Amino acid sequence: MRRRRCFKGRDVNGIIIIDKPTGVSSNEVLQQVKRLYAAAKAGHTGSLDPLATGVLPVCLGKATNLSQYLLDSDKHYRAIAKLGVRTNTGDSEGEIVQERPVAITEQDVDAVLETFRGPGEQTPPMYSAIKHNGQPLYKLARAGIEVERKARPITIYRLIMTAFRGDEIELEVNCSKGTYIRTLVEDIGEILGCGAHVINLRRLKSGPYSEENSFTPKALEQIRDGGGHKALDDILMMQDSAVSQMPMVALGEASSFYLMRGQSIQVPRAPTAGFVRIYRAMTDAQDVFLGIGEITDDGLVAPRRLMRQ
Repeated sequence: MRRRRCFKGRDVNGIIIIDKPTGVSSNEVLQQVKRLYAAAKAGHTGSLDPLATGVLPVCLGKATNLSQYLLDSDKHYRAIAKLGVRTNTGDSEGEIVQERPVAITEQDVDAVLETFRGPGEQTPPMYSAIKHNGQPLYKLARAGIEVERKARPITIYRLIMTAFRGDEIELEVNCSKGTYIRTLVEDIGEILGCGAHVINLRRLKSGPYSEENSFTPKALEQIRDGGGHKALDDILMMQDSAVSQMPMVALGEASSFYLMRGQSIQVPRAPTAGFVRIYRAMTDAQDVFLGIGEITDDGLVAPRRLMRQ
């Protein structure tokens, strides 16, 4: 009997910014995008709750090698919090566990928000994907099990109230990786003395990508139906856009050869510290992105994440 060939998918490389709709998980959106592109490899860069909408970068092919840099990037959110009600999940998808009267002013809220700005610590919620002994916390929470979680360092760069409606407040938050907006809202509610939970959450920006660059899954379907995979490929962002905030270093042919074989190299006028994005300079074509390097203590550029050419 003739064995059927297994379809492994297309070798497509790049980043597509998805505007995630509400009511679906980030993984469901990822699988939908992977099917639309018929991609062999894909991964998203930071989950959004099913309730949440907004920016979800999806890396395809070789771009998945850079996903960690997007996971580590800063985020920007808009959230609407319902005051006076706490739920077991911290959002409107959970069960109500406490209700209290709301008697606060805009000045009360502004004073509390001030205490959260800057560096601090946050304890991850039980309803999260963080694992404990190999099990996601949300699975333990659904089984009625609560375990101790270590507080993690976070930074709130910007936290402002953009609307006040008595028992609802609208917030904008610029924050570091690992910040849970549900937990932030719950903590704000506790200090206000009335409790709170998230009823609407939208990610406006993730790293260098904003909602203006995004496509809904439905829009991608329409693009595919109108122009096939080529039309979808044409809207992909380049792999190096994921690390566009890093300084650029351009290498000649010889230096590129040694770097791609794992050797640290001397680069004139390179930055003195931190990570850099590395390119092979081309005279008659666009420079070729080689990957990520880091400046060593002795001033060399050491390869850290190289892209297979």
